[in-house]
Amino acid sequence: MTRPAIFITGAAAGIGRATAELFASRGWFVGLYDVNEAGVQALRRALGEADAVAGRLDVTDAAAFGCALAGFWDAAGSRLDVLFNNAGTVSVGDFEAIPLERHREIAVVNYQGVLNGLHLALPYLKRTPRARAISMSSASAIYGTPAYASYSATKFAVKGLTEALNIEWQRHGILVMDVLPLFVNTAMVTEIEAPLSLRRIGVHYEARDVARTVWRAAHWPRVWPRVHWYPGLRTALLALLNKLLPAWLNRFTAKRISGY
Repeated sequence: MTRPAIFITGAAAGIGRATAELFASRGWFVGLYDVNEAGVQALRRALGEADAVAGRLDVTDAAAFGCALAGFWDAAGSRLDVLFNNAGTVSVGDFEAIPLERHREIAVVNYQGVLNGLHLALPYLKRTPRARAISMSSASAIYGTPAYASYSATKFAVKGLTEALNIEWQRHGILVMDVLPLFVNTAMVTEIEAPLSLRRIGVHYEARDVARTVWRAAHWPRVWPRVHWYPGLRTALLALLNKLLPAWLNRFTAKRISGY
């Protein structure tokens, strides 16, 4: 197979689904993986079974992740141009009100899932010229976000891992990047009781907006290295202000927006 191929976790809905639809519409072979197997199989049928492969994947299960990558590699004609670590989970509320086991689950899915993907995909990425690994971080990794404490912490971890591997894997010819959006109109936002920060900032982005950012990251010229991608002007401005403002003012802003 000569067409490029992308492996997507959390592909059944939201950003993962929008990314799959965009890449497939532009001629890519797509791998659709999610704990919701019925969802990714339905998406595969919608995209065309010759243009996609789908399967159930719990990203915290390293053995299953390895099997999914091996199957995708065969189905895609021995190539993995882009790994898109998109699967994630969230709980919102006061830190102590969320059960400890749920905090641990957020950490395992959001960080260990990305760690599994990057580690297990490396042999395939190395064998694909000009390959890229793109992971979903969040604007909550710009400054720690009250009511999203564990989620925010995992996104900081993804951001740090991305920065380190962007340097390390340069020797392999692999670009490592992340995407850090503000609130996006997906189930992770719409199916929760909205905290004050969400109500004050608002939801200004759709899943397709983030998908377009992933597309840009997948095609960005390698001669101009870029690690972090901020979908939309609001997100980019927030990241810039965080760099320019003193620490006390960033803390004050986060406190006022969140209402804590």
